Amino acid sequence: MTFTPSEEHPALYRAFGIDTLQLRASQINGCGFCVDIHTKDAAAAGETSARLNLVAAWRHSTVFTEAERAALALAEEGTRIMDGYEGVSDETWAQVRRHYDDDQVIALVSLIAVINATNRLGVILNNRGGDYESGNLATLAV
Repeated sequence: MTFTPSEEHPALYRAFGIDTLQLRASQINGCGFCVDIHTKDAAAAGETSARLNLVAAWRHSTVFTEAERAALALAEEGTRIMDGYEGVSDETWAQVRRHYDDDQVIALVSLIAVINATNRLGVILNNRGGDYESGNLATLAV
């Protein structure tokens, strides 16, 4: 399954690099395969090295907008359910709703669910990061 937010939600993709959001969830889940893919694809799409390097520490950086911070918080809270989190906080939902419309929220939630499932497949199947060449995502099979 390939989620193509740039085609389905071009405004959302322009507002927030989808690879960056997927990168953060993949970091949390420890999926080297997906971290490799989303780091390389984000860089190829023009994401800066400073922003890519700071995704893991986004709360302690100055390179993300308030809208991006809301999406990153949603991704983290939605991903960390397995860590005993009770889901997405009311504060995070308020921030997300402030910056994204209904269609964009659905796209974000769907993307977070899909990347979490993909991360789990990558880890379960022992797919390792390091060999991915940017732009070849459509040719990969998990």
